[in-house]
Amino acid sequence: MHFDLVSLIQTVGYLGVFAIVFLESGLLVGFFFPGDSLLFTAGFLASQGFFDIKILIAGCFIAAVAGDSIGYYIGAKLGPKLFKKDNSIIFHKKHLERAQRFYDKHGGKTIILARFIPVIRAFAPVVAGAGKMNYKKFLTFNLFGGVLWAIGVTLAGYYLGSLIPDVDKYLLPIVGLIVIASILPVLHHGLVDAEIRASIIRKLKRK
Repeated sequence: MHFDLVSLIQTVGYLGVFAIVFLESGLLVGFFFPGDSLLFTAGFLASQGFFDIKILIAGCFIAAVAGDSIGYYIGAKLGPKLFKKDNSIIFHKKHLERAQRFYDKHGGKTIILARFIPVIRAFAPVVAGAGKMNYKKFLTFNLFGGVLWAIGVTLAGYYLGSLIPDVDKYLLPIVGLIVIASILPVLHHGLVDAEIRASIIRKLKRK
């Protein structure tokens, strides 16, 4: 599976990687893209000479920040209409509501934390825009999150590829661990939401 990801990245090149990062960062349609593993694998390929790491991290950072900013703009313009929108192939209201709950819990730092959580990553900027978060404050979190995620994860792949001999032999399990680590927060929040719903139902039954 993940060697297919290597082939995909090699096929789409710089522009393809940047486009995926941009779409996943806040445009509602990118929640199914392999963000963390994509960045790590692209960084690994840079360590093998396929990419120039400076161009790669600069492009990924710009794409991530721009994607979040567009997501914020979408939320600011459409706002409540999005929460009334019917589900479609690429849009599921439950994802937006989950991001809203995450935002309510963590506030502005959600824009940073969401970078590392699939699904939430694509919807958090939209929620911030819909909630009329001050844009300067949003941009500060956006830039900081972009550095940690787009640059940090990519450099992790690059340096690991540079430091460990024959690291390509271990790429599959390493990327697999990254995928598992990125899914765990989603599973955790899903279990918490289920527990909250069950608690509410029990209270209603008692009444």
